[in-house]
Amino acid sequence: MCLIIFAYKVHPVYKLIVAANRDEFLQRPTSPAHYWEDQPDILAGRDLEKMGTWMGITRTGRFAALTNYRDPKEETEGKRSRGELVADALKHKGNVKDYMQSLVEKKELYPGYNLLAGDKTELYYYSNKGQKLQTVDPGIYGVSNHLLNTEWPKVQKGKEGMSKIINGEQDELVEKLLTMLQNVDLAPDELLPHTGVSLEWERRLSPLFIKSENYGTRSSTVMLMADQAIQYVERVFTKDGVSEQQHKIKL
Repeated sequence: MCLIIFAYKVHPVYKLIVAANRDEFLQRPTSPAHYWEDQPDILAGRDLEKMGTWMGITRTGRFAALTNYRDPKEETEGKRSRGELVADALKHKGNVKDYMQSLVEKKELYPGYNLLAGDKTELYYYSNKGQKLQTVDPGIYGVSNHLLNTEWPKVQKGKEGMSKIINGEQDELVEKLLTMLQNVDLAPDELLPHTGVSLEWERRLSPLFIKSENYGTRSSTVMLMADQAIQYVERVFTKDGVSEQQHKIKL
């Protein structure tokens, strides 16, 4: 997952609203959102290379999602797959906060990441780059491939879009959020971050929705969590950025 925009405890009906894009190499094998055969309580897509995931939820409302921290100079050989962090958060039988605190002692085991995890009563954020466990307060947030609320153009645009959508007419809320996630506008060069990749790649990675020959947005996911029900909608795209499948599940 390379972009997560979320609104926490600011909507009159939905305690948590998430709109997220997963960006990945196009050849990496992936299965769409489904209940896992080996963990039937978990609803999530699955990376079939490492068997982890980027975002998911359980039948009881435990939620987790992750983005990578972009640092091309970071040594990743011998480190564990970040996708297992989301899977482990969803499998964890104890308190969400206890799981998140346990990651502080394991920060060197994984390449850089941002992890959100919570349920209907609490939400936490941790990055092994920021190295501080944070209780998420009510508000609208965004995280891409840096730290929470880093003011990258795509994060700002996503937060502004989320605010406009949830404060506007409430019809077709899911569709409006999915449409927002498909924005392909490039950011101006003067606003681009400097993350250690080439200027060409900073430009290519700057939209909410990414298209390139070998890498791009593979899926968009919207989750609406209310007290009594959860909507989870995943839209999967072809290598050309065309919507191929949509999975809509109510918990």
